[in-house]
Amino acid sequence: MSGGHQALPDDVAPQRLTRRALQVFALVVVLILIAVLTPGLGDVRDLLTSAAPGWMAIAVVFELLSCASYVLMFRPIFCRAMGWRTSWEIAGSELAVGSIVPASGAAGVALGAWVLTRGGMSAEKVARRSVAFLLIKSSVNFVAVAVLGAVMVFTSDQPLWLTAVPAALATAAIALVAAVPRLGPGADPREDAGKVRKAVAATRKALVGGTAEDVEIVREHNALVLVGALGYWAWDNAVLWATFHAVGVSVPLTTILMGYLIGQIGGLLPLPGGVGGIDGGLIGTLIVYGAPAAATTAAVLLYRVVLFWIPLLTGAVAFWSLRRALAEDRRLDLCHPPQIE
Repeated sequence: MSGGHQALPDDVAPQRLTRRALQVFALVVVLILIAVLTPGLGDVRDLLTSAAPGWMAIAVVFELLSCASYVLMFRPIFCRAMGWRTSWEIAGSELAVGSIVPASGAAGVALGAWVLTRGGMSAEKVARRSVAFLLIKSSVNFVAVAVLGAVMVFTSDQPLWLTAVPAALATAAIALVAAVPRLGPGADPREDAGKVRKAVAATRKALVGGTAEDVEIVREHNALVLVGALGYWAWDNAVLWATFHAVGVSVPLTTILMGYLIGQIGGLLPLPGGVGGIDGGLIGTLIVYGAPAAATTAAVLLYRVVLFWIPLLTGAVAFWSLRRALAEDRRLDLCHPPQIE
């Protein structure tokens, strides 16, 4: 890799990220103002203004632990020879980008993929590892819903469509992912093939290879991967649990865990930072599972404030450090990583 400065991709250029961050911040402010000013939402206003600072501080700590868990699982999946500082820089930058760009964190992973490719890792390997990382990060949610939904069938008074159906869908999703490697990578496209055909072939190869690699990584029982994946999911759920306590309401943990995954689907909508999609999905799902409406609205708004600011602020420091390293090519583990198994 040649030395010297190389501009970041347009999608993650500092100026564009700053504009996106301001857009998401404005949307979060709008949501809070709606809750504060809209007639008929007096209960929500009262809960927001009386939120317990101690519980909010705990929520911030939980989100910091979730971010740390993300960094923890990043290094062993992408590059075990990478230093922890570099792992923090790339993973922290991914979290910052993911907090302001829609698509459930995929944009952040794309930034990390660009950095690793620039650092000397082959594009094919980066693509496989990126797929494996996203699958491992998401699989904890699906496994939790499959297990929790099955348990709730026998231990709760919730209707089957709120317990058995989500459990069955989560189980089907897990089985589908496990079956992807059987498709095979497919034949390489001809040299004169169009861009679309080549893109489809590359996507299939990355998906099949990444899914197979995901299974291999899980079978290795790497402690950092397992602790990181579980921690990233568990601590983020804990943030929502803490914000409910901040507004003085205790919601059953099963309600939070089940509502979390289904509500997070709203993050797939192409909205800045997922604002509106995640919030609406979480509020609606949690209310359906029996959480009180006013407390749920207030708790989710507080959750979103924490979810926006903590990854953004900590990730901004990581992104600044990463940019300096990229410009100076001064750290070998970033610029020329050793062979990656």
